[in-house]
Amino acid sequence: MDQRPEIDTTVPHSARIWNFFLGGTDNFPVDRQAGEQIFQAFPGMVDMARRSRQMLTRVVRFLAAEAGVRQFLDIGTGLPTMDNTHEVAQRIAPEARVVYVDNDPLVLVHAKALLTSSPEGATDYIEADVRDPGPIIEQAGRTLDFEEPVALMLMGILGLVQDYDQARDVVRRLVEPLTSGSYVAVYDGTDDDPAYMAAIAAFNSGSGAVPYTPRSPEQIARFLDGLDVLPPGVVPVTRWRPDPGPEEDLPDVACAGGVARKP
Repeated sequence: MDQRPEIDTTVPHSARIWNFFLGGTDNFPVDRQAGEQIFQAFPGMVDMARRSRQMLTRVVRFLAAEAGVRQFLDIGTGLPTMDNTHEVAQRIAPEARVVYVDNDPLVLVHAKALLTSSPEGATDYIEADVRDPGPIIEQAGRTLDFEEPVALMLMGILGLVQDYDQARDVVRRLVEPLTSGSYVAVYDGTDDDPAYMAAIAAFNSGSGAVPYTPRSPEQIARFLDGLDVLPPGVVPVTRWRPDPGPEEDLPDVACAGGVARKP
């Protein structure tokens, strides 16, 4: 981590665009331009980004508090924002161990912000591509014990794997080394909102960034084949175990996800 990576500021990157949607400042003009392009075509994008982030927080809280998970492998983590996976998990279980994975050099530059573990726990950062699971599992083994349950977090990342069969194979290869009692959490954009689909199509054709592929809720659910899907299933992110109160009445967004347990 002592070698500073080269950052290409001429091409937008999904992690930095997402950071822009979440109100962050770790992005460049090219990312803001791409984000504005999406927002102009689909004003609901910012709301969708925030609702998705809220689901991630609820998922980690559930896994740490109710499921007793103490290890997390968060692939496609993006740039540090509020309530990162290790912050949520370690508030509940200070001994929790978290490994973050991303392939954006800017995330690597900001890794020290992620690596602020509690004294009892641990965090680590791996620069790797989700499409190549082997090195991810190998390097994650420095921090995680794969003989104990691990929560695999694939939040908003599988849409960057354009080929559906390849995306399913990626999930299979990542789940295979996990022991019984591990969990898989996933969400991705869905193809059931025409305005969102039009915005993504325009972004894919004109931004130069890695294309994003929304999928049907049924396709997203198939990422969890062979696992025990927890209630309420694969649903819009606003419906996945919302906190009591106003959150229960939030409208659906074009993003669906769920959590499953490995038998």
